[in-house]
Amino acid sequence: MKRDYLAVANKYAEQVVAGEIPACLYVRQACARHLADVEAQSGPAFPYRLDGKRAAHVCAFVELLPHIKGPKANTLIFLEPWEAFILVSVFGWVSKATGKRRFRKVYIEVPRGNAKSTLSAAIGLYMLAADGEEGAEVYSVATTKDQAKISFEIAQAMARKSPGFRKRFGVTVAAHAVAQVSTISIFKALAADSDKLDGLNVHLAIIDELHAHPDRGVYDVMETGCGKRDQSLLLCITTAGTDQAGVCYEVRGYVLKILAGTVTDDKVFGVVYTLDQGDKKRTPPIEGDDWTEPASWAKANPNWGVSVIPEVVASLIKEAIETPSKQNNIKTKHLDLWCNADVAWLDIQKYRAAGDPTLKIEAFRGERCWGSLDLASKIDIAVALRLFKRIVAGLRHYYCFPTFWLPEQRVRESDNSQYEGWVKQGYIRVTSGDIIDFDAIEVELKTWPGQVKLASVAYDPFQATQMSTHLAGAGFPVLEVGQTVKNLSDPMKELDALVRAGRWHHDGNPVMEWMFSNVLAHYDHKDNIFPNKQKPENKIDGPVAAIMALSRAMVEPDPPKPFKPFIV
Repeated sequence: MKRDYLAVANKYAEQVVAGEIPACLYVRQACARHLADVEAQSGPAFPYRLDGKRAAHVCAFVELLPHIKGPKANTLIFLEPWEAFILVSVFGWVSKATGKRRFRKVYIEVPRGNAKSTLSAAIGLYMLAADGEEGAEVYSVATTKDQAKISFEIAQAMARKSPGFRKRFGVTVAAHAVAQVSTISIFKALAADSDKLDGLNVHLAIIDELHAHPDRGVYDVMETGCGKRDQSLLLCITTAGTDQAGVCYEVRGYVLKILAGTVTDDKVFGVVYTLDQGDKKRTPPIEGDDWTEPASWAKANPNWGVSVIPEVVASLIKEAIETPSKQNNIKTKHLDLWCNADVAWLDIQKYRAAGDPTLKIEAFRGERCWGSLDLASKIDIAVALRLFKRIVAGLRHYYCFPTFWLPEQRVRESDNSQYEGWVKQGYIRVTSGDIIDFDAIEVELKTWPGQVKLASVAYDPFQATQMSTHLAGAGFPVLEVGQTVKNLSDPMKELDALVRAGRWHHDGNPVMEWMFSNVLAHYDHKDNIFPNKQKPENKIDGPVAAIMALSRAMVEPDPPKPFKPFIV
């Protein structure tokens, strides 16, 4: 049965505005804008009309393409009402004077799992083969070639699985391009660092995951490339991110002004699926959604119960509630909430619960040990740390013992009133003068080989090069561990998991606990993490040393025999 796509789109907009479909403020505004334009189009002053045939053409085209992944693979696409609303809006609104498309820029923000790559791939094939454009250039562009290829490879697979489409539109599929020979049109994937970005004559640019772009270079090049044709389209489709100083957040902000009616731009279509943040200053006030409440999750996920599985989202959010370091990832990817790149790393209550004041390093005498050294600066805290690994009930357990040093003058002059108390209690050792006495630390370290079997001593090359040279000369197995995401992300995630599983043990050193409470997890666009701090006085040297030691203990052999606790 032939679908009335215009009716589907309009009904969706009406139901959203009426509150019959769960939706955030921005989706309600996008739908209200559409309905207001539908009402206004009959008036002579309004320059656009909604062309039902143009809208139906693209929607029917998309529904003749197959899904290529998951349980719906090899079945034809069926547009959900929200998808029909987007396609009808973007392709149906045309100028009364010229018949050309109204919208030239499109911004769609929607969480992972809502089939955005499928939609963008289908739009790419339409703009390549069915839009009536001679020499159409269609590009999927992202920060990396692998990301750019996601939408392209979906389109490529759709075309390969659709012999009727290829025959009807004269489309050929090659390894790195989909082409329509009769119109000399082409669809390709390009990376942000490609030397082919300049000079493009773009009909459609799909900028995938705009939130991950480190600068506005690609966006600007594609925007310029789209200016050479009168029906080109710049399509940005993304999840939320953490870079609120980046181009994505800038574009998003402009779209939100359009939706709010504070800026008028008839060439830009935008819709943002997220949760309501709450704004008491608005009239009427807007109540914010609780991201932990299941009732709000469908607002951000228009394919709720279709391609977004409620049980899966519930499980992820439950884990994030218990694991602060995972909250940014869940909020941005599954609820489309913009976050700061830095979040609390560890559940400090669970870390504290792992402390055991009766745990003594003497109990580990003669065992294999992974050491680490973070000297920071000559006027601040230095730490040397020893980490042990035991197999208990078939699982790896780690035991951490840090030693801290501070120069005497720093203890007296510091704004941290706890330093003096920690010195008196023996948790911080003092060296005389106004700078750290590295020689005193070196003397201490040289007692280690007589106490434990050193597997390695990891060190941050900053401030530690000279000491590491001395230690290497004395036969220490020193190993440089640069402070990079590559070196620290995996052990940092592992340490978090160990704390949550009760397999990270320590002696309750309050200096170390304070430092762990200071650690923020800085996420990059690939979900790697790096230890950060909110301000300079929030020291994190101890946790960094623990992460460095763990980075080696994780990859080196386990003890040959399981450790059996002595039972009295």
